[in-house]
Amino acid sequence: MKKLIDKFLNNQSFAGWIFILPALLGMIIFIIIPVICSFGLSFVEWDLLNPIKFVGLKNYRIIFSEPAFYKILINTFVFAISTSVFGVIIPLILAALLNSKIRGSEFYKTAYFLPFITPMIVIGIVWEWIFDPNIGLLNTVLHIHINWLYDTNWAMPALIIVSVWKLIGYNMIIFLASLGGISQSVFEAAKIDGANAFQTFKDVTIPMLSPTIFFVVIITAISSFQIFDLIYLMTQGGPLDSTNVLVYAIYKNAFEYFNVGKASAMAYILFAIILILTLIQWHFRKRLVYSEAD
Repeated sequence: MKKLIDKFLNNQSFAGWIFILPALLGMIIFIIIPVICSFGLSFVEWDLLNPIKFVGLKNYRIIFSEPAFYKILINTFVFAISTSVFGVIIPLILAALLNSKIRGSEFYKTAYFLPFITPMIVIGIVWEWIFDPNIGLLNTVLHIHINWLYDTNWAMPALIIVSVWKLIGYNMIIFLASLGGISQSVFEAAKIDGANAFQTFKDVTIPMLSPTIFFVVIITAISSFQIFDLIYLMTQGGPLDSTNVLVYAIYKNAFEYFNVGKASAMAYILFAIILILTLIQWHFRKRLVYSEAD
């Protein structure tokens, strides 16, 4: 018996399971079980106090019949697409410039990365002051008067600016890491062939970085569709729902209106949107990524 126990304890597979058990239990308890339960809650009516009542697809029918939902959906797409576009293009250009070993590049790398590690509550407070229509830095410097966070036409652009500003450093570091893995002989060959800086960037840098660009676009899009803290801190979905997005609407339905079933249904609509968009991007990866193979 002792030999059997010793053999079992010395088994490498057993040791491996012991090491991954804490992470596995955490994933099951805090991710898998809540996901299954929330999916079940999307088919019920529940206000956290009264008994749960099964209603089938009623929550989904109510959501798709509300005009406000489509406004929220459009806001979500506008925010996510804008942030994904500018949050990839700007860091890519900055990474290419800093990779050329310009003077003070280490300082710029640190400066651009600092916003990403700054707590969102601090960013929200600072940018609320910057966008203040009366004493804000932006209006003062530009000598204009725009009610940034209180105007339905400007509130969403203001949030996009803040989101892109926070993302720049993280995405730039990813691009810089990938640029460091490209052989300098490739750039030297382009220079010998007479390519200028723009041609080198367009015909050499972008194709070589295309796998990284593809990755950054996907993670940026996913995170942008799940934006919540910035909306909660700066606009609370206003003015007039002009900055209300799906995750904030889920929060309000669950914890302000206590409509847990509807909130869960909206969460799975968001999940379906992100899944479909990710699958579409993955389907076109061979056209978007240089030398991509199945």
